[in-house]
Amino acid sequence: MTVPGQRISILLPDLRGGGAERISIVLAHEFARAGHQVEFVLRQARGELLDEARQSFSVVDLDTARVRSVLRKLVTYLRQRQPDVLLAAMWPLTCIAPVASRLAGLRCKVLVSEHGILSAQYKDWGAAHRIALRATTGLGYRLAHRRIGVSDGVARDMAGLSSMAPDRFDTIYNPVPPRAEPSEAAIAAAEALWNAPPGQRLVTVGTMKAVKNHPLLLRAFAQLPRPGARLMFVGDGSERDALVSLAQELGVADRVIFAGFHPDPSPFYRTADLFALSSNYEGFGNVIVEALSCGTPVVSTDCPSGPNEILEGGRYGRLVPVGDEQALAQAMSDALAAPVDRDALIQRAADFAPAIAAQGYLALLDLT
Repeated sequence: MTVPGQRISILLPDLRGGGAERISIVLAHEFARAGHQVEFVLRQARGELLDEARQSFSVVDLDTARVRSVLRKLVTYLRQRQPDVLLAAMWPLTCIAPVASRLAGLRCKVLVSEHGILSAQYKDWGAAHRIALRATTGLGYRLAHRRIGVSDGVARDMAGLSSMAPDRFDTIYNPVPPRAEPSEAAIAAAEALWNAPPGQRLVTVGTMKAVKNHPLLLRAFAQLPRPGARLMFVGDGSERDALVSLAQELGVADRVIFAGFHPDPSPFYRTADLFALSSNYEGFGNVIVEALSCGTPVVSTDCPSGPNEILEGGRYGRLVPVGDEQALAQAMSDALAAPVDRDALIQRAADFAPAIAAQGYLALLDLT
């Protein structure tokens, strides 16, 4: 039996164009379709997705430049608005929210979710930060009604950091909505960028930052025994200039395409022959699901922890050791030569439909 009309508040740092922020908007629409009232609560009302959220939902700005000010303002918000459910994503908000709920004297259900592997994300921040991370997760997670990781690996990491039993954590995979079929004009624009016939087109999609280890992908690409192959980077970021220099150093600059950021990368998935992910770690890996939904084969590093789970240990794509450029090059070469069951890939991607994820959240909150 569905429990309608619940007031659900979603707490985030902001609404920049990241994965967790996009996922929260997708879930918000699903909660609204189920009859619930959704409101976004932001530490700072800014980001590329802010206007999109405001078109459908109320947005509250806590207007706190510093994290240490969030607790007081969140307590005030909770007392005034009195939501039935508070969903908090991303540490330290995942630890602040349960404490704020207790201080506000509310009975609202607090669900916290992490979207990355915190122990890896903050491993170089020093001993004091590690102690603070363990202390805050140990308190905040215990006070939460439910605790969610977006992959089994993230859930295990949450349990380890907080010294809690693994069975007190749940896994709900990220919702990845199917994209509309690209227009003929969008496909033509992608084709123009490839400037090469099909058969040897490799694409990667994501922000150019250290954790994605794009230099590994470039070095593996340089080893491919396919002089006609092309590698396209869809995305932008702080590592772009270094990647351009490395492509020149490796002698493959004329076969590497830097397409820049595109809000809808589906034309590039659909015109590519292979999608490659070279990350050192991933909380989940939405881009893998996006590629599968287009019927595009996948090669990925077997990094902690989402890719292995999405690809079911290699059933739906090839997995290679993290940091092994020779293994990555060989896997890409083999994948380009292998037949593709596109229907199977598309069917696997359907397992991550937004309605499935939203149902998981509502079930944990006893709202179904």
